[in-house]
Amino acid sequence: MFWKILGIVALVWVAMIVIGALVKALFPILMISAIVFGLYLLYKAVSGSNKAPVDKL
Repeated sequence: MFWKILGIVALVWVAMIVIGALVKALFPILMISAIVFGLYLLYKAVSGSNKAPVDKL
């Protein structure tokens, strides 16, 4: 029983290390993509495309 608990604790610990490393590695990419997307939306809002879409019926 002791070894099962120790194994589970070890697996959870390793999983947390892996998840932490992935988040730390991918966070800059996420921030850059969020900034680029925000700039794109800002450009679309400022560019003045006030034309209403035309229904093609």
